[in-house]
Amino acid sequence: MSTDVMVSREELAELVVKKLEKAGINTEHAGVVADVLVHANLRGVNSHGVLRTEHYVKRLSEGGLNPSPKFSVKDTGPCTAIFDGDDGLGHVVSKEAMDYAMKLAEKNGIGMVAVVNSSHCGALSYFVEQAAKNNMIGMALTHTDKVVVPFGGSKPFFGTNPIAYGFPTKNKKPIILDMATSNVAFGKVLHARESGQDIPDSWGVDGEGKPTTDPHSVEALLPFAGPKGYGLAMVIDIFSGLLTGSAFGPHITEMYGEYDKKRKLGHMVCAYNVSAFTDKASFLENMDQMIDELHQAPTAPGFNSVMVPGEPEQLNEEDRLANGIPLTKSVYDYLANE
Repeated sequence: MSTDVMVSREELAELVVKKLEKAGINTEHAGVVADVLVHANLRGVNSHGVLRTEHYVKRLSEGGLNPSPKFSVKDTGPCTAIFDGDDGLGHVVSKEAMDYAMKLAEKNGIGMVAVVNSSHCGALSYFVEQAAKNNMIGMALTHTDKVVVPFGGSKPFFGTNPIAYGFPTKNKKPIILDMATSNVAFGKVLHARESGQDIPDSWGVDGEGKPTTDPHSVEALLPFAGPKGYGLAMVIDIFSGLLTGSAFGPHITEMYGEYDKKRKLGHMVCAYNVSAFTDKASFLENMDQMIDELHQAPTAPGFNSVMVPGEPEQLNEEDRLANGIPLTKSVYDYLANE
């Protein structure tokens, strides 16, 4: 079943803002959440886009999110801080935490901010792009509730535990690497359910730990590259869970279910001031040169060109800004329904 509604960026953001305002979120915070969600849709990462709005509204209505958080920041050193999100929407929490990390990096070379008492924050690409647009290198990582089987296991233990990097350039678009440590984000399974599509059997397993092509049968996801994805998922959970004093793996409040409980997620966001390590102008020029040389690299059979991380999503964004964002009708109807 194909998507059948095309929506402009402006209309889509406005629909999300109205829905969140009705759920008790102030206009400023609703605008940030809408910006993060539409960013994902523009990039073609529909799994982290506006389809998540209904989930946030449900969690707000049942008490699992604080609609009026009071953020606080505690400096723990020249380059480190702890940002308390007071159980607010993770998109706003993470954006403000990255802003603070950039302030630390501007002053002292690096800013590393541990985020506590947060919630689902959407696509990490948004926050590392935030740094890259300010000519800094950004890194962001987060844990989430168990949904991925450990290598050699049949039941989930860690979350999809994504990690993202953003690198500034001189004239090119920034390099953005945003990846889950599972083969796919669970949101892609949800999107397949929503759009009535089968999935590759490398995405997830059923209740018995067997690979499946039916998105409705998926009970857990598989780590990417077997032990490598599993190992990196553990590293991310240590940074965003244990190092922030938050829960880890199977002890994290579920995203789907337990809607009345605050999730208390931890994130880690970092900003690196390029000038603290090398000449910024040369670095930005060399980034452009690296991209040009990769574009000129010989291609393998079946490929027209070598792309850099984030480039397919940037091409999606150009197209969708010009021609509209495709949405499944059910998602559009939910957002448009007063």
